[in-house]
Amino acid sequence: MEKKVIKFLKSGLLEKYLIGETSDSESLEIEKFIDRFPEISEEYNLLQDRLEFSARSQAAEAPDVLDAIMGSIDDSKVVHLQSRKRFPYWMSIAACIAALVFAGTSYMFYNQSQVLEEENNTIADEIFDLRGDIDQNNVMLDNVMRQLMKLNNPETQKYVLRGNERAKDLKTVAYINPIDKSSLIDVVSLPELSDEQCYQMWAQMQDKMINLGILDKADRTLKSVPYIEDALSLSITIEPKGGNKSGSLENAVAEIPLKIKDH
Repeated sequence: MEKKVIKFLKSGLLEKYLIGETSDSESLEIEKFIDRFPEISEEYNLLQDRLEFSARSQAAEAPDVLDAIMGSIDDSKVVHLQSRKRFPYWMSIAACIAALVFAGTSYMFYNQSQVLEEENNTIADEIFDLRGDIDQNNVMLDNVMRQLMKLNNPETQKYVLRGNERAKDLKTVAYINPIDKSSLIDVVSLPELSDEQCYQMWAQMQDKMINLGILDKADRTLKSVPYIEDALSLSITIEPKGGNKSGSLENAVAEIPLKIKDH
């Protein structure tokens, strides 16, 4: 329902128009509203029916047969009764207006209740979303704290891989902990490649190279990679887009030997 319609229904002009208490200009404006808005026309017809019903119920008179009865009997043998007083017509109008005011007030409170309910639902949804964000942030914070604990662990060994002539600006840091068998990679910088190439990381064993995953510029946060027992070195190669199943040191642009401490 439009705000203009709600404001008009709350103004009380429709009730005043019904009992003839509006000016000519007000009456003209009210009639325009009745013609234009079906909600106002429906409310006007309802109020009109109520007023007519109330007026009829108060104005109805019972058949007056008291005079005929009194004329047919002896006045000395009867006790004269006074006819019951009827309520004035203005009281029925007042009662009707009071009913209309009550109906209008009830409608106003109902609308306010609906608005408050919608606001409460909106606030509840926002609180639910906020709690979800807090839970997600707590999980992220917990992951960061766990990673920091690994980095600060005295058993964690740090290896910096720097690019050769083919990738001078490449820099990647590996954090390896042989005690809890964990490896983290921090991609610091990666030079641009063509759309058909990618950087791939490997762990060098005695007789083969084990794939540790593709490196991307988007991996600017610590990234977990598989821990390889007895790896001799780490290397980064340039491979076709999507990576290779087997690596070759001929494509290496960075390499560092591993000196895993014995425990």
